[in-house]
Amino acid sequence: MEEKTGHQETIEQSKEAVQKEVKGLFENAKQFLIELLDFRHDTDHEVTIEAIKKDIPFKGATAWILIFAVFIASIGLNANSTAVVIGAMLISPLMGPILGLGMSIAINDIDTLRKSLVNLFTMIVLSLLASFLVFKLFPLSEDTSELLGRVRPDIRDVLIAFFGGLALMVARTKKGTIASVIFGVAIATALMPPLCTAGYGLAIGNYSYFFGAMYLFLINTIFIGLATFLVLKLLSFPMLKYVNSAKRKRIAQWASVLAVLVMIPAIYTFVNVYKDSKVNNQITLYVKEVKGLKALQLIDHEKDLPTKTVYLNFFNEINEATHNVLENNLKNGKNYPDLSDFTLKIKGSDTKSFELITTAYKEKKQELQESKRNIAGLQKELEALKETVSALNQRIEQNAQTHNNKVIAFSRIAKDAKIRYHEIEQIGFANVLSSKDFIKIDTIPTLTISWNKKMSDSIVKIKEQDLKSWLQTELSLDTLFVRRVNK
Repeated sequence: MEEKTGHQETIEQSKEAVQKEVKGLFENAKQFLIELLDFRHDTDHEVTIEAIKKDIPFKGATAWILIFAVFIASIGLNANSTAVVIGAMLISPLMGPILGLGMSIAINDIDTLRKSLVNLFTMIVLSLLASFLVFKLFPLSEDTSELLGRVRPDIRDVLIAFFGGLALMVARTKKGTIASVIFGVAIATALMPPLCTAGYGLAIGNYSYFFGAMYLFLINTIFIGLATFLVLKLLSFPMLKYVNSAKRKRIAQWASVLAVLVMIPAIYTFVNVYKDSKVNNQITLYVKEVKGLKALQLIDHEKDLPTKTVYLNFFNEINEATHNVLENNLKNGKNYPDLSDFTLKIKGSDTKSFELITTAYKEKKQELQESKRNIAGLQKELEALKETVSALNQRIEQNAQTHNNKVIAFSRIAKDAKIRYHEIEQIGFANVLSSKDFIKIDTIPTLTISWNKKMSDSIVKIKEQDLKSWLQTELSLDTLFVRRVNK
């Protein structure tokens, strides 16, 4: 019995030892994580506040740096060059006033808040004006991917701005600021490209681009400012003290109100962008499902989130039954819960089916081939007629030469006469039987000719005499009678 009791005590002691070891392990892990993640001891409050305030003013060199950054970013967007756009992000001074907004609300500094707002507004106006001028003077031939990527913000932009702001403020509050983190956040949050894209929207009159890009800039501004506010509050930065207690209380109230005002649009923006992102993902899945239907030939699709409408453009005809099936699938709450109240519009449903188009193409191709065969037959007939006419001309010339050696081929004479006297409209030649005393009959070579009516009689007589002399020589004739015919 005593042995059994001793054995139980040994087991209990072993359990207690294991529990202590596990508890000690958790305590050690907890202490390790605290030491790993705690950065409060490495914070320099005064230096951080002074550094942020130093970057707020916008004048002199800072103004010129901003203008040059806008030019560089606009050219990079124009050339669709990611490297150039990144370079503009690194030199842009836009981050200073935004950090100043978050810090001034966190530490109850109304003067800094006022300066930050004024400088940020001035920077925005100047950036829009500079980018507007760039794109007005050097318009784009087409919208580039760098531009289009800044007109449709989604949930990722919100998260990038917020976590980028957190990283930036942690780096800013550390003793010995980490410059590489600041540069990385400047690239990740990308404040300059949205402003340049907004300027591009103004330059071409596309206000959807303008508002989309400004919305992205607003998202970046709000969430970077919110991250600044939270980090400074977490690090217990001292509130600015005022001599007048009433003023201190009033300013504290104003700071609290501003903090709430910053939180409300931040939360509202996050929720809306998150919802839009979910809707876009579900529409993408739905379109992928429709493309998987082999009987349908989807060309492209469009979406209108404000009106909650999805447009599908098909190549083939879509009957009413198929339309109902597609719409039921869209409103299927199980697969697409956020699309249940969307409307489906079929575009191009009145187009001819692929089979009809194929049949029409084959028929037109057969008609074309038949026309080619007919043309080929007509060409052969025309060649045969040409050969017949040529043979007849030869026979006429041969007969003329047979009956009268003085008569040469009329076709050659006619061609030569037209070349020499291009004003001739018509020419004829024949041996005419004639009698003056009605007893004796003579054969008289006669030339019948018609001249261009625009010629004067004096010129016609000269040319006619010259033609007569030339023909007498060619035909070896002693006499030649010329008869003029007016057409």
